Amino acid sequence: HTDASIDGLGAVLLQKSIHDNQLHPVFFMSKKTSDNERKYTSFELEVLAVVEALKKFRTYVLGTKFKIVTDCDALVKTLNKKELNSRIARWALYLQEFDYTIEHRTGTKMCHVDALSRSPQCMVIQDSLHLQLLKAQQTDDQITAIKTLLQSTPHDDYILKNKLLYKTVNGIDLIVVPDEMQTNIIKTAHERGHFAVLRTQLVSKDFYIPLLIDKVEKCIKNCVSCILANRKRGKQDGMLHPIEKDDSPLHTFHLDHLGPLATTSKKYKHIFTVIDAFTKFSWLYPTKSTDAAEVIDRLEKQSHIFGNPARIITDRGSAFTSAAFQDYCNKEKIAHVAITAGLPRSNGQVEKQNSTIIAVLSKLSADNPEKWYTHVPKLQQILNSTFQRSIKMTPFELLIGTKMKSKNDIKIIELLNDETTANFQQQRDELRKNAKNQICKVQDENRRYYNLRRKQAQKFKLHDLVAIKRTQFGPGLKLNQKFLGPYKVTKIKNNDTYDVEKCDFVDGPLKTSTCAEYMKPWPHDNEKT
Repeated sequence: HTDASIDGLGAVLLQKSIHDNQLHPVFFMSKKTSDNERKYTSFELEVLAVVEALKKFRTYVLGTKFKIVTDCDALVKTLNKKELNSRIARWALYLQEFDYTIEHRTGTKMCHVDALSRSPQCMVIQDSLHLQLLKAQQTDDQITAIKTLLQSTPHDDYILKNKLLYKTVNGIDLIVVPDEMQTNIIKTAHERGHFAVLRTQLVSKDFYIPLLIDKVEKCIKNCVSCILANRKRGKQDGMLHPIEKDDSPLHTFHLDHLGPLATTSKKYKHIFTVIDAFTKFSWLYPTKSTDAAEVIDRLEKQSHIFGNPARIITDRGSAFTSAAFQDYCNKEKIAHVAITAGLPRSNGQVEKQNSTIIAVLSKLSADNPEKWYTHVPKLQQILNSTFQRSIKMTPFELLIGTKMKSKNDIKIIELLNDETTANFQQQRDELRKNAKNQICKVQDENRRYYNLRRKQAQKFKLHDLVAIKRTQFGPGLKLNQKFLGPYKVTKIKNNDTYDVEKCDFVDGPLKTSTCAEYMKPWPHDNEKT
């Protein structure tokens, strides 16, 4: 079993016992990565862990068939490629000496080797540290007083060794760390691997620091590297803030792009999705790109039949943040709401619909994926004629006022005859009122269950310095920092959202919007570790 991290490589050689038919460890390996190896991609580190393990266990496994278990899913596929970079090719050539199979296993089931690949170095008391402690003890009034008492009266809890004051705790003599050096000692121990409180607390094996846990927690809280690299744990900040619904159809549209999909003979690669927030009625348009020009073209054609909405809600895709799209919205007097970056649930209606579209299209076009666009009209019809829990009817029924007829019945145009129109006029107000009440009921239900897993969001003030979550990861970026910063809060918006601006020459966009869930406070200069 092998694993790798930027700090080290880990492996365990296991053998199945003939007595209990269980795997038992035979050999452990833990190796620190060199400065050059720390620059490798996560995949290269995983391959290196396998190679180093085989070099270590060569005597045991050469000439026998064995299994390599790793949490790197791409290992098998990549090693079988014809074209490899020189480093991977050299390792692949070495692996050909062995008779093995590779099994992928999720990282949560590889904790034993994960620990070996991240094993902290022990903290050695060096001469320079010894001299620093001695000098600091001499200037600490409380420690000096205890040393003076010990010269005349021995004490069970304290002892002098090489002029250093030790405190005896549970039979172990620990160096008493003066106040001025406590933060430095904790910081040094923590930076061995930027571990959490319990592992950093291992400093208590060598040093005595009063209220150690509190001081370790403060050190970690103000560690810039941990702020940028670690995910936020526990209940996430912020409660659910459903978008206020207008009680009329065609008032608010949710827009999004789905794809890229398999390129068709007509060069279609995406689906432009439009959903009416009130009725849940959907329009699906196959498109050749995600450019603003195609978006505007589809909206203009739709407006010829249904008119313009009062409000449009989108993500921050390039089509929707372009000057052309902003000009279109201004010209048509449409309010444009762009959701917070990296927070797709803010446009949840269309995101959920997209997942449904993908699932259905993949089945309809399984035999001929390039013909997916031929199924889009039928899919749109099914979506709009299917019962919706949130409105307790079909989208078509709420928008048009009657149930959709199948193709074997009268044509769609005949639905708009005088009798249907008159019937709809009589029921329209009641239908819409009931639909809005049902939507609000479902929103309250969703909010209640959602908030059980949440806590009140931390409030940030104007000009506060923060770290923001990295929302875009590419291949080979597994080890990249999870947060970016420092950023400065430039605007406080509704529902725990903020506009921020970059303060230094660091990774990340110059300006963006984010939310409290994706923010961490940045330590002040006198608190940084």
